[in-house]
Amino acid sequence: MLIHPVPTPLTQFLWNLFIGIALVITLYTCNFYYLVFLARQKKKTKSVELKEIPTVTIQLPIYNEKYVAARLVNAVCAQDYPKEKLCIQVLDDSDDDTFTILEDLVNDYKKKGFDIMHVRRGNRKGYKAGALRHAMSFAKGDFVAIFDADFIPPSWFLKKALSYFCKPEIGLVQCRWGHVNEKYSALTMAQALSLDFHFLIEQQAKSNSHLFMNFNGTAGVWRRDCIEDAGGWHTATLVEDLDLSYRAQMKGWKCVFIPDIVVDAELPVQMNAAKRQQFRWAKGSIQCAIKLLGDVVIKKIPVDTKIQAFVQLTRHIAFPLMLMQFLILPVLLATKINLYIVSGLPALTILAYLAMGPLVYIMIIRDLYNTSWKSKALSYFYMVFYSAGMSVNNTVAVFDALFGKKNEFLRTPKFGIIKKSDDWRDKAYALPFTKTTLLELFFGVYGIIGIFIAIFSENPIFAPIIGIQTIGFFYIAYLSISHSTFKKGKSRNMPVTSGNQRMANTYYKFAMGGIMGLILLGVVMAFEEYSTTIYPLDQARGLLLRIQATSDPQSIHNDLKAVKTLLPPSGNPVWIFPTDDTDFGLMQGDLTTMLATTDKIATTSPDSAAFHTGMLNVHYQASTIVFNLLDATPYMYVSISNMLFGCIWVGVIIGIFAMLKRKRERLRAYEVEDN
Repeated sequence: MLIHPVPTPLTQFLWNLFIGIALVITLYTCNFYYLVFLARQKKKTKSVELKEIPTVTIQLPIYNEKYVAARLVNAVCAQDYPKEKLCIQVLDDSDDDTFTILEDLVNDYKKKGFDIMHVRRGNRKGYKAGALRHAMSFAKGDFVAIFDADFIPPSWFLKKALSYFCKPEIGLVQCRWGHVNEKYSALTMAQALSLDFHFLIEQQAKSNSHLFMNFNGTAGVWRRDCIEDAGGWHTATLVEDLDLSYRAQMKGWKCVFIPDIVVDAELPVQMNAAKRQQFRWAKGSIQCAIKLLGDVVIKKIPVDTKIQAFVQLTRHIAFPLMLMQFLILPVLLATKINLYIVSGLPALTILAYLAMGPLVYIMIIRDLYNTSWKSKALSYFYMVFYSAGMSVNNTVAVFDALFGKKNEFLRTPKFGIIKKSDDWRDKAYALPFTKTTLLELFFGVYGIIGIFIAIFSENPIFAPIIGIQTIGFFYIAYLSISHSTFKKGKSRNMPVTSGNQRMANTYYKFAMGGIMGLILLGVVMAFEEYSTTIYPLDQARGLLLRIQATSDPQSIHNDLKAVKTLLPPSGNPVWIFPTDDTDFGLMQGDLTTMLATTDKIATTSPDSAAFHTGMLNVHYQASTIVFNLLDATPYMYVSISNMLFGCIWVGVIIGIFAMLKRKRERLRAYEVEDN
């Protein structure tokens, strides 16, 4: 028999917060399903045959992309489009070898008759948005196409994309991203499916309707009048593309998405690069929400458009909400609060989670991919762990935006990786892991403790739910660290003969071993702490519940003796504001009284009034102690010793990070000397 106690004020607050968060996340999820419905409305965007070939400017914003920059320029110059109608702007802010590569390439194409210019600003003011804004002053023609460095536009791209500007109010034609290296790893497969969902569902749904859709920063063509009417490129946010597209649509321009035009691009193959990209998108979206939502509210646009704009601009709020839920759930489980949708029917709870998540997504995948859906279904499970683990990184980004922290626009490094046999670890631009990895490890260890709590609190149905996020945190943290190591003794930018290569690799290996050892130590200590302090309280509650269900004095006597040995002889886990209810010394006194009462009624007739009165008293006291133990249990997790160990544990990991930072600075100093 499982008793669900009356919650304390703190527990009630956490319960209300948990349910409130669940409702908000559910609303965001249901909105995605609404977009699925809109995307299924097969509305084909009209196109017209070009009677006159318009002049087009192609802008290529590039910063330190020596592995892919030439590939992009070659693809753009291979466009099946008249040279005299094409203006190519290579917006190069690079400060490495990319500059030389592009300078030579641009000069070669100039000799071949191309109107191509190598634009150098001398600084990175405004970053990508600044480069685009600077180049608009000498752009030619009525249309502007934009490609990031890792994209490979097909030769027919311009003619086909321009054919969709069949109405004067169409200001943007956004094309779908393809993936040249989708099968490279589980990481790229997860990213590819996530992007496909964005384009084939979100962008398609909004293009089909009057909802606002966003420019994705690349693989799109703008009408020049639209850019200028919307106020041009702004540099206030990290997502200048989302900012401009929303301002344009509030001015009455229409943005359309064309799924049939697919432009292949390279997905990040290094976890730290993928995290940087996700961080920029998450922070930039919140920055745009702060900047634009006021205008969205007051503009004369449909109510559902306002709602969808709010959802799109704020959807990354779901990540900190997910983390809050993750932290709260084990606490609620430890207090024995009923979390089932219908009391006593845990199966219904897990079915609800499955119905809202995997089952619906698998159906969507079958509809989108037809015969290839099974391989995509495998990618979905990779995406689940990837998205769950990325919640820490994106939560930091959200708070950065909310608190107005200024960040440099950090581009996502690419390595020219296409085939599985391609390797990136000995190339420049590989990123080291950051302090966010420390938080991911913390949440991973916390998740393991949460799984134990779910199992021992007789709520194993929640163990897989906690486990998915836990695996995600460890997956992201592991790849963040392992993708920071050097391969074949090569530093990111150092000559092969440098004597510091092996030292760098050794430091990272030691760091990796130290952090994994600390994780293992944390898990062992958490399990040991649970088995010695929390689990005995669970056993004591079980015995007290059995006492309430029996009237056998001898059985009650034996159980009471066992309970006395399981509970601490004295002390109060609520060390900040202690109460009598959670005082173990008082509980021991109550148990002693119960033993005396049990021994006394054992000498009376079971049919006597004294026996029944004494037994009722024992049952009532047992029930009271059960509730007292439920109140005390959560505070056992935050004992002074646990907090001290946690601080030491975190401090050691921070020390490892500090050691690596110092070593990285020394390696950079050696690099300067060697060069």
